[in-house]
Amino acid sequence: MTTLAWDDPAQLGRFTRWSGADAERRAESSFIVEGMYCAACSVQIEDALVRVPGVERADVNAGTRRARVRWDPARTAASALVAAIEGAGYRALPAQALEAEAARRAEARTMLWRVFVAGFCMMQVMMYATPAYVAGPEGISPDIARLLQWASWLLSLPVLLFSATPFLKGAIGQLTRRRIGMDVPVAIGIVVTFAASTIAAFDPGGTLGSETYFDSMTMFVFFLLAGRALELRARHASLGVLEDLMARLPESIERLDDQDRGEQVPVSALRAGDRVRVRPGQAFPGDGALEGGSTLVDEALLTGESHPLRRGAGDAVLAGSFNLQAPVVQRVDALGDDTRYAGIVALMARAANDRPPLALAADRIAGPFLWAVLLLAGGAALAWWFIDPTRSVWVAVSVLIVTCPCALSLATPSALLTAAGTLARNGVLVQRLAAFEALAHADVVAFDKTGTLTEDRIELASIEPSPGWRADEALAAAQALAAASLHPVSRAIVAAVERDGGAPLALHALEETAGQGVTGRDERGRCWRLGAPAFTGCEELDSLDDGGVRCTLSVDGAPVAQLRFDERLRPDARAAIAQLHAQGVRTLLISGDRPEAAQRVARALGVQDVHAGASPEAKLRIVAEVQAAGHRVAMVGDGINDGPVLARADVSLAMGHGAPLARAQADFTLLQGRLADLVATRALAQRALRVLRQNLAWAAAYNAVCVPLALAGWLPPWAAGLGMAMSSLVVVLNAQRLRRLR
Repeated sequence: MTTLAWDDPAQLGRFTRWSGADAERRAESSFIVEGMYCAACSVQIEDALVRVPGVERADVNAGTRRARVRWDPARTAASALVAAIEGAGYRALPAQALEAEAARRAEARTMLWRVFVAGFCMMQVMMYATPAYVAGPEGISPDIARLLQWASWLLSLPVLLFSATPFLKGAIGQLTRRRIGMDVPVAIGIVVTFAASTIAAFDPGGTLGSETYFDSMTMFVFFLLAGRALELRARHASLGVLEDLMARLPESIERLDDQDRGEQVPVSALRAGDRVRVRPGQAFPGDGALEGGSTLVDEALLTGESHPLRRGAGDAVLAGSFNLQAPVVQRVDALGDDTRYAGIVALMARAANDRPPLALAADRIAGPFLWAVLLLAGGAALAWWFIDPTRSVWVAVSVLIVTCPCALSLATPSALLTAAGTLARNGVLVQRLAAFEALAHADVVAFDKTGTLTEDRIELASIEPSPGWRADEALAAAQALAAASLHPVSRAIVAAVERDGGAPLALHALEETAGQGVTGRDERGRCWRLGAPAFTGCEELDSLDDGGVRCTLSVDGAPVAQLRFDERLRPDARAAIAQLHAQGVRTLLISGDRPEAAQRVARALGVQDVHAGASPEAKLRIVAEVQAAGHRVAMVGDGINDGPVLARADVSLAMGHGAPLARAQADFTLLQGRLADLVATRALAQRALRVLRQNLAWAAAYNAVCVPLALAGWLPPWAAGLGMAMSSLVVVLNAQRLRRLR
């Protein structure tokens, strides 16, 4: 993209989100950074960005190759940010643009070509090197040995000039800017091995002797590239959900006019209230309801629902979900940043850029560690120069290669990003990677009641007819009245009748009195009322005091029946709480509802402690007291009043249907609202920490064993290269075990 294109408002909106207004307006842009492979690279890019006037914060994640920059549009421009990244020796692409996906595919193809060239040349060089290993001192003549070495030198050139280019370019860029990254020791090892082997091949009587290591150099490049290719593939797999989400919205859609005539328009031209025809295989461009037709809709990436769902006229569909079966007409109610789709993408993008404390610690020690590696290699070369000059270069090269901390830098992001991708595929969004550790160690789980342990609706529990009336007669009249209202009580009555069957009583002149009830007349002129006791003329009847809710049905002021309602418990709540108890987790119910209602839900589900009638301030105080006692608290909620306590808890989870404030404060979002997902997420967090510790232990053990071997001269360069590549591969493959959610 040109400078003008980066700053064009239409292009800028593709990778930038805005906040504030006027003088306080701020931009947050996301970029994909090409050429970044290690923690030291991310530190260099951050340093380059924060030096740009107007940049307030820069977060660069080497694991995902993403940069997130918060900047003041009054002081700088997006093109200046890109110039800073490119000035640091890397290439920037808009993180949510089609160019980024094309660049990712091109990078994968180029990487495969580099691996192929290195592998092919390696095999040929090893074939030429084999006689020197298997033949005795007199088994091969000097002229044939020189010929084989020259052939190896010729075949090593493509490996040096093409396959090893990423390491050499990276090292040159880092040294030019007086920085040091992981490419520096790797590049030094490659260049020194090639140069020393070239000298030995063309001057066998020199100080370095006649031994050449072209086979070691080509093998090292091949294994290192193969490890990077597998790492790249694993990263793309872990972040595939995010890429799929970003690519889901169609580029264009058929918009219908008032006469149902269609016109193909860009999705950016749509406005709320437009009607569009969505054909099979297309994604819905916005949130809205279907006006005509019936189809199957795939919402797997948006809600975690693995099976296609039937949607008909009047049903809501989400932007980014796929139409699978038949053409349908949708009225678009929300577009762009107002859709649930955009919110999910923003949450996942934020998680992809997040770096937990362990990763930040790796970034901080990367530079000093690499300087120590160079000093160690230099010291080893100097010591061996006095012991055996012909081996000093090879020992230094082995030390450089074996101590390259690739596995250490991959240990944390590979595990946590794989776990985040697994959860996203199963309907749980991760907003903060550091929350995995907090959730794994949480020993107290606190729940809100309404909308969390219970569904956001009530259900009809029983009908108590008055003398002379039957329950079915009362239900038929109640259904006829309830059909005229959208009150939760009315909806519960209609849902119960639809579930159990039955025909409503014929009533007319239906009229709803807000907050009181519904009135109607039958064919005999009798006045039926459904609602509060005072409204129905039955003041002697009142609501229960056990947390339940009742309404009364009357005809001409005479009581016909009382209808009792209960909050509908989530079907998986009891099992989820029982599983938490089995794991030694203490459960709390913290609710602003009446004590009798909270106690009834707690008894039904087996929650251990109940705090009812709690204001938002009281909820904060309760959680703080539990934390002060030495416990780690996970809070689960869904309402606006849960926002403060979600922020106060050690780790927080919001229900997918909850208020935007609750979802914004939460570390995890349960899209389907299933409490079973809470248990599964905690189990995966514990597995992720185990894998992370295994990765760190492996990286540390590998260096502890191999560095002394390299210093002692017992680890040749080819073995050091193989070990370093295998170490990185073990870390990445171990993290892939988290791709399955139990």
